[in-house]
Amino acid sequence: MAGSPGAAGELAGLPHTRDDLSQKDRKRVEHVVEPASSFQAAEKFEVMQGGAGTSTKLVNRDSLSHFNTNLTFEEEETFKLGNALFRKLWVSSPSSTLASDGLGPLFNARACQSCHIKDGRGHPPEGAADATSMFLRLARPARTDEERQALEDHLVASLPDPVYGGQFQDLAVPGLKSEGKMVIDYREQPVELGDGMRVSLRQPSYSVSDLGFGPLDPETTLSPRMTPPMTGMGLIEVIHPADILAHADPDDQDGDGVSGRVALARDPATGRIVIGRFGWKAQNATVRQQASGAFAGDIGISTPDVPTSHGDCTPGQTACMDLPTGVQAGLGDTEAPDPVMDLVTFYSQNLAAPARRDVDDKTVLAGKELFYNLGCTACHTPKYVTSREAQNPAHRFQLIWPYSDFLLHDMGEGLADGQQVGVANGREWRTPPLWGVGLTEVVNGHTFFLHDGRARNLTEAILWHGGEAQAVRDGFAALDKTDRDKLLTFLESL
Repeated sequence: MAGSPGAAGELAGLPHTRDDLSQKDRKRVEHVVEPASSFQAAEKFEVMQGGAGTSTKLVNRDSLSHFNTNLTFEEEETFKLGNALFRKLWVSSPSSTLASDGLGPLFNARACQSCHIKDGRGHPPEGAADATSMFLRLARPARTDEERQALEDHLVASLPDPVYGGQFQDLAVPGLKSEGKMVIDYREQPVELGDGMRVSLRQPSYSVSDLGFGPLDPETTLSPRMTPPMTGMGLIEVIHPADILAHADPDDQDGDGVSGRVALARDPATGRIVIGRFGWKAQNATVRQQASGAFAGDIGISTPDVPTSHGDCTPGQTACMDLPTGVQAGLGDTEAPDPVMDLVTFYSQNLAAPARRDVDDKTVLAGKELFYNLGCTACHTPKYVTSREAQNPAHRFQLIWPYSDFLLHDMGEGLADGQQVGVANGREWRTPPLWGVGLTEVVNGHTFFLHDGRARNLTEAILWHGGEAQAVRDGFAALDKTDRDKLLTFLESL
């Protein structure tokens, strides 16, 4: 855990300076990423928030689904093959489609695209909408020294329910009962803003019903997860560790009330302790790790990284474990062998960030100034220059604008889920990047935000901020409607 002697040693082993740059380039980068100090005009290159790979195509439902524009022709083909696999519907075993069977037996979705709708943001089950793009994570406290050591060594990020595993799955293949249904109850919570305007926030509570395999463990916690957009994941992956570490202030030494902590994770490919960057609690170190975890937990498909061909089934679910898998001897030891994982990972790494809109608009600039003055940038760090040593030249030395520090922050009791994941405690969440946030309604047809979609618009999302963000939240609430609208207009331009 951060703050412990072990964590201090792990952090010390990470690079704290840009060892990929010459002294000349380091000074150049430091100058380029300095926070804005003037808001009379847009900053240089601000439109191209994903660097040279930024998509400048027309704004429509496909705005988050384009490839980085600086890929080679051969890489475009790889991207399109990965897209086909990302959209592929898996079927239960046995099946005549040998390369497509292996679904489940328990699952939440049949395809990656079913959760990451149009590569954008998921939604909570609302009205007739299903729960495909939102599910419940299950975790319990450690009970043995061995379990505690596994958590401390980052061998696991959390401990599963003894019967229901690490994820609650509401779908099952024919002939098998699903694990049950997610139940959400909302209570409206009125909030009065500084100008007298009243806003209603909805406070959710979560439970499960129609359990198919007996009761949950009494110590198992439920944490909702809505699928986040996939914008610029490959660029996030190659932000130099020193630039993330530079924003960490776990003991709040600068006294600003913000004490972001670095998430630590074990890179499955190398076994080394590195910075966690992906997931709502930054529990995953790489895009591939994020993808393999989703294959296993969401679809029940095994990969070389997570070779569990019965998905999240546990020994306590004997009916699930007795069902056939989709492993084909001629295709490899898992249902999605390396070629599949390579292609899906490449696709996920190369979805382009969309170009900014209206960057020189006076209202947008005024909103940007408010964003800075309120202190939003204490967590939502505007820009970075990616590593010169990125494996893919398309990702190298790019000025990007994700608006996140990728650190863990205490967001207060209102957003707490009571569930530890990796080094993140039950009140901590990774700062989500904001690029593409203004296209949510265009791409996904809704404006649900936060980890569980409780916020029905950006105003509600800001008002849910607490803990380290309480002062910023209160500053926003104290603005008059004209200024609040300016800040929202800025966010909608991202």
